Amino acid sequence: MARWLKLSAAALLAVAFSTLCHFRHSLILNSRLAGNGGPPKPKLRRTLRHRLEPADNAAEARPPRCVMPPERRFDCGRDRALGRRECERRACCYAPLDDSSAAPWCFYPHSYPGYQMGVLTPTLRGRAATLTRASASYLPRDVAVLHLEETRQSAGCLRLTLKDPWSERYEVELPGGVPQGKGSSQDALYTIAYESNPFGFIVRRASNGRVIMNSTVAPLLFAEQYLQLSTTLASSLVSGLGEHYTSLLLDLNWTSLTLWNRDMAPHAGANLYGSHPFYVVQEEDGLAHGVFLLNSNAIEVVLQPLPALTWVSTGGILDLYVFMGPDAQTVIRQYLRVIGYPMMPPYWSLGFHLCRWGYKSTNATRQVAQRMHDANFPMDVQWNDLDYASQGRVFTKDPLRFGDLKEMVDEFHQRGIKYVLILDPGISATSPPGTYQPFDDGLKRDVFIQNATGHLLLGKVWPGFTAFPDFTNPETRQWWQDCIVDFYSEVPLDGLWIDMNEPTSFVSGSTEGCPETELENPPYTPIQTGVLGGRLSSWTLCMSARQKRSAHYDLHNVYGLTQAFATHSALVKARGKRPFVLSRSSFPSIGRFSGVWTGDVRSDWEQLAYSIPSVLRFGLFGVPLAGADVCGFGGDASEELCVRWMQLGAFYPFMRNHNDRPNAPQEPYVFGQKAQAAMRGALRLRYSLLPFLYTLFHHAHASGDTVARPLFMEFPADPRCRVIDRQFLWGSSVLVSPVLEAGATEVSAYLPPGTWYNLRSVSRATSIHRFIGSRRHVDQNDRSVALRQGRPTYSEGEDVLLSAPLDTVNIHVREGHIIPRQEPALTSAVSRTNAFFLTVALSADGTARGDLFWDDGDSVDTFQTGNYSYVLFTAGQSQVASEPIRLNGALDGLVLGGTRVFGVPWPPRYVAANGEEVKDFTYNADTKVLKVSSLALPMSKMFTVQWALTSAAPCYP
Repeated sequence: MARWLKLSAAALLAVAFSTLCHFRHSLILNSRLAGNGGPPKPKLRRTLRHRLEPADNAAEARPPRCVMPPERRFDCGRDRALGRRECERRACCYAPLDDSSAAPWCFYPHSYPGYQMGVLTPTLRGRAATLTRASASYLPRDVAVLHLEETRQSAGCLRLTLKDPWSERYEVELPGGVPQGKGSSQDALYTIAYESNPFGFIVRRASNGRVIMNSTVAPLLFAEQYLQLSTTLASSLVSGLGEHYTSLLLDLNWTSLTLWNRDMAPHAGANLYGSHPFYVVQEEDGLAHGVFLLNSNAIEVVLQPLPALTWVSTGGILDLYVFMGPDAQTVIRQYLRVIGYPMMPPYWSLGFHLCRWGYKSTNATRQVAQRMHDANFPMDVQWNDLDYASQGRVFTKDPLRFGDLKEMVDEFHQRGIKYVLILDPGISATSPPGTYQPFDDGLKRDVFIQNATGHLLLGKVWPGFTAFPDFTNPETRQWWQDCIVDFYSEVPLDGLWIDMNEPTSFVSGSTEGCPETELENPPYTPIQTGVLGGRLSSWTLCMSARQKRSAHYDLHNVYGLTQAFATHSALVKARGKRPFVLSRSSFPSIGRFSGVWTGDVRSDWEQLAYSIPSVLRFGLFGVPLAGADVCGFGGDASEELCVRWMQLGAFYPFMRNHNDRPNAPQEPYVFGQKAQAAMRGALRLRYSLLPFLYTLFHHAHASGDTVARPLFMEFPADPRCRVIDRQFLWGSSVLVSPVLEAGATEVSAYLPPGTWYNLRSVSRATSIHRFIGSRRHVDQNDRSVALRQGRPTYSEGEDVLLSAPLDTVNIHVREGHIIPRQEPALTSAVSRTNAFFLTVALSADGTARGDLFWDDGDSVDTFQTGNYSYVLFTAGQSQVASEPIRLNGALDGLVLGGTRVFGVPWPPRYVAANGEEVKDFTYNADTKVLKVSSLALPMSKMFTVQWALTSAAPCYP
């Protein structure tokens, strides 16, 4: 109860509304909760018993083993609240503190008894040892003997596993498996040392001896339903451990995060839709490392200001990966080598998507798409929520309102528009026998999750009583594929949106309740420290429910992953093309099969701002295709908010406007003409950048790069970039600085060291004011710069105030980069046929580089089969050149129509393309931009665009 009292009023109201209504789209109420000053910190509990006992200031009365500063205390009562007597019965220290500190009162003393390590012996893949306990711990069903295995996965990746050698326990199986260590001839980037009694390990960075992990600070605990491992952290700059409503950097001041997938509208202090037990630590000198705990049981992660972290899991094994980087981007690549690189999305899926729960018929849906077209808004994908289904049953269509669904989709396809609809996992169990084939066939094939007695488990979702497919069963995946293939024969959809797949049930456990077993009532659950719902089975299935691989207790967090895997495979079978899947629930490796969105966000400014760290975190988790519902899902979006959200959303890797039924419409065409023009400009900018964005996704798919990228990944040595999460990068070259506050016409942004060019400088002036300390400073020279659009801005690492009227989103290109673009159109299918143009941002020495990945945008495994084109672009010595590295015909017929070269220091005397003089070019002496037009150079061949300068001395600002 005390934990609940820590939540803000906003969070309490959201929880109460969701729990009472069991309603997925609960954001009507949540929209009233804006303006709470940011999300509250999920502080650790302080029990009533603790409050009743006086603070103990007599440190000298405590035995020496109990004397330690509060930040070094590791909680001896994570499993339950303890008073002094119970605490000391565990041989722990008890020392109350005043209410200003959230440090535990019951904590482990120095050298607390634990496991003793035996001889470390070589194995085929590393080293191993046996750990034994001389006496039992205070936990029920304590495991007395553990097997430790140390594996060198690679020079930069260490794997440590701890498991019971005598009793088989559940272990996570990621689709496709976890790669085994192959060793490496390179010297390891880490060293590891062990303490034998009590057992602990210390991982250090080999290059400088920095301690990366130190588990000797608190005891290792391992029982049937309770696993605990603590470690120090190398710095307080920690990101990851999603899915939660937090800043990009986590708060380490005695906070607790729970990983347990739950249908819950985003707000602070709550476990949300996905679980990702992975974190990245920025070290103080710009290096970085990461840690991944491969465990799908309910997990609590305790963060404390030492800095330190404690993992507590309710089951499975301890399977720990340590990624040594040495930089953050390399950490992500090392992580993705374990969980798998993300899928390559279809090209069209990078366009604009439009959806609403409440398009009640095909005619209503047609009208929306037509109004978008008539208002000249680019749009690639029209969606339908569950409105299409007969009585809420998936794989059906309402015969009256959606009887001509196939005809509507065919019409969309003729116009180059794709179609996606929702597909919840819950299968209606209420239809008369013989009238609903998905359920009838599923029963025959035994594909549904069963209760503890082996009978069909029923929950309740939109169609009423429902059964839940067990996607860990190969027969279920085949049945799911058959259902999708059959439905596709009636409705030629292009992608599937899998929702409610935590899984969610409006009756907790089942319609018959759950048995009173240790799975339903474990000795410890993160619920006790603040997880919403009160029990693990709250708003989902019984923990004792039977699945093919194990009990739902072990498999709950991977349910969405297993459904995404099955849906991805089924779409390949049905369409024979690259699949598009969007999932709400997530777990590590889901990026291989699906994109994600951030759930039922409110239409308010706070959630607009917090969407940035949410999307960036998914990039760290290997899910680059991520975005928030543009303009918000819950509540009415104001015109200004929707404009600013469209401008930010234009730079989400996945962009969809989605809205709830009761809310005011928020399609772009419903707003005033000025707002429409601003939204249209943002969409056209996105569509012009699709070749660049698609190339970024290729690098993510092929080598594990991030797409939307935190600044700290690109500028690791810059202390300012370590904390920024209101700006972000596309790749390494495009900086996005959106407006995130109501009424703002300027945006404060940070420009990392280097030269930056305003991407829209050729058409719009952007005034720039430098900050010196806390004071804005514009000297006479700077004032002249401020009034000249797009002149190169050299930054030594400075805050700037950028002009941002309603029609402007500030986008800067970093020096030394070339951005491939195309003239935008109303669909990506048309824009793909338009002329390319290059935006070239010259560095101080006049050079730049870029590339383009190009295929048909829809075929499966084009990179793996070599069915693609790849072109390098370089700039230097007053010319831009292309070098086709690989060609497959995809670029045939496409031409370079022009270039815009930023940073040309003085006017050119002439311009030539492939040696022939070009007359159609302009040079702006104020902006230093050379624009070359009316070219028609084949993209499938080498080309050069050259210019001869009139002076020999550049004049950079």
